[in-house]
Amino acid sequence: MALTEQYKKWQENTLKKSLEKFKERREKFEFTSGIEISRLALPPKLDAAYEERLGFPGEYPFTRGVQPTMYRSRFWTMRQYAGFSTAEESNKRYRYLLAQGQTGLSVAFDLPTQIGYDADDPIAAGEVGKVGVSISSVYDMAQLLDQIPLEQVSTSMTINAPAGVLLAMYIAVAKRQGVELKRLRGTIQNDILKEYVARGTYIFPPDPSMRLITDIFQFCAREIPNWNTISVSGYHIREAGSTAVQEVAFTLANGIAYVEAALKAGLAVDEFAPQISFFFNAHNNFLEEVAKFRAARRLWARIMRERFKAQKPSAWQMRFHTQTAGSTLTAQQPENNVARVTIQALSAVLGGTQSLHTNSMDEALWLPTEKSVRVALRTQQIIAYESGVADSVDPLAGSYFIEQLTDEIESAAEKYIAQITEMGGATLAIERGFMQNEIQNAAYAAQQAIERKEQIVVGVNQFQVDETLTLERLKVDPAIEFGQKECLRQLRASRDQSTAATLLDQLTRAAKGSENLMPLFIECVEHDLTLGEICNALRAVWGEYVAEGF
Repeated sequence: MALTEQYKKWQENTLKKSLEKFKERREKFEFTSGIEISRLALPPKLDAAYEERLGFPGEYPFTRGVQPTMYRSRFWTMRQYAGFSTAEESNKRYRYLLAQGQTGLSVAFDLPTQIGYDADDPIAAGEVGKVGVSISSVYDMAQLLDQIPLEQVSTSMTINAPAGVLLAMYIAVAKRQGVELKRLRGTIQNDILKEYVARGTYIFPPDPSMRLITDIFQFCAREIPNWNTISVSGYHIREAGSTAVQEVAFTLANGIAYVEAALKAGLAVDEFAPQISFFFNAHNNFLEEVAKFRAARRLWARIMRERFKAQKPSAWQMRFHTQTAGSTLTAQQPENNVARVTIQALSAVLGGTQSLHTNSMDEALWLPTEKSVRVALRTQQIIAYESGVADSVDPLAGSYFIEQLTDEIESAAEKYIAQITEMGGATLAIERGFMQNEIQNAAYAAQQAIERKEQIVVGVNQFQVDETLTLERLKVDPAIEFGQKECLRQLRASRDQSTAATLLDQLTRAAKGSENLMPLFIECVEHDLTLGEICNALRAVWGEYVAEGF
């Protein structure tokens, strides 16, 4: 079929439906010189390579984007990852960011919350509210979301091992607000495999951890269809030192493992797969990052259609969030980080991200201040409203270099995935230490390149200056730990102890069985059981994971 005929077919079948749902931001897009900005640039003629490798946006293989009009209709969701101190303090920051034009929340939890401990647990001492917000009960969650309309705001929560419990708290608060659950939009990270690989905030062994994940898949497919049940995360793999190819390969290998676990649990691929999302890193090499995003999207589409025989186009789509690279931020000359973040954010936009977080200039030093997060958010807004890159779909498509690099990243990632498949899949590859060793070797090679000055890091190994930092610093008051302990004491004193004990007993028995745990999690938090109490009940049944040396 000729290119003009294919284009017309796309306009009639795909584009028309999209425009009926989401009109474009303007009637006409043009440059200051009056030249019209085409919605979609095409090659002079259609060939087999274009049809197979690129196609049209909103259609398989989605190389050119998951939506037909991409940002001409709606910009990506602008998020700023935030959370510190108490729920009340974090709520103030969220409302400030929303007032500044942020379009979605992104919640950072403190370390005790991430590993399932209450603020008054001895193991939490000294860490409460330090690297994120402290959430121990549904009352904390209610305070965190105070005056935020959950039916209007998309919320991303970076939580993994206890993801089901935190989602249960979010649901309980939504119900108190009178929000219909089917209207909730957001994401829980819920990616435990990358915790074993690169991050370390795991609680339970792999088997029960995967059960929790598939329970969430099943529950949300039925009750919260617009909620992303998992964010398969390459971000932390890249932060640990992986290459761009390894980031794609290991992330998709983990995604394959989750799909296989859900199928084994009896779920239908076309029911849960549309709610799988991804999370990638945006690093400094601009062209490599653009090609990486396009390659990952195409590879996942093929995996879902060919390997898992998914029938729905929505099950083939890779929708992903991007965060700029924290590991590239420097404590030296921190203002330089604004330039780094701009380049990284631009690569994510030109690579077709669905949402984006831009790091603040001072994050290599301390928690970001209001001023620094505003600058980070303004960076996104300048890209969106001033740069013009959002006015055409996949504007770098057809570049000889970009297309070649996209193909090469995809091919190299496929080889890794095939190797992991031969090992028996991602879980076994992780248990053997394969992914971890590959990442460690890549990180070592990168550090050596910096030390030999083969890779220049401005302000670190070249272009240094003597400087005195004058940036404002955000400090977390250590007294908040005592306040959180007192709140928990009052909560436990005032709740119905008999109901709490009964629910804990039910949870213990359910953990030993096979029923879906999500409804029971919701009932538990609604009756004032805490995060730590729920996780400790599960620990008593399942035990804790201990990483082995390799």
